[in-house]
Amino acid sequence: MVNVTFFKKKEGSTEYISGFHFSGHAGFAESGKDIVCAGVSALVLNAINSIEAFTEDRFTCEVEEKSGDVSFSLVEAPSTEANLLLESLLLGITGISETYQQYITLDFREV
Repeated sequence: MVNVTFFKKKEGSTEYISGFHFSGHAGFAESGKDIVCAGVSALVLNAINSIEAFTEDRFTCEVEEKSGDVSFSLVEAPSTEANLLLESLLLGITGISETYQQYITLDFREV
């Protein structure tokens, strides 16, 4: 099962995604044919690469390929562009989790 946690932070009246953690493998199909893992991985890697390429936002990121763990954390509040990319990631993951509920858990934590 893919376990997804989005970290949300509130500053005044503004709430934003400050990071996320993905762990595990979906188990939908054998390795290399698992469309759930492939979809999640594509969204996550694209979000991270897009934030790096298209914004000035600083972040930390750790990836463990064998376990499927990805931890991402912004150093400061996101720019408008990074915020949009993180909200887009959330939208995509939510869509996958609604279709493949038994393979993904989605959680939110305030930090």
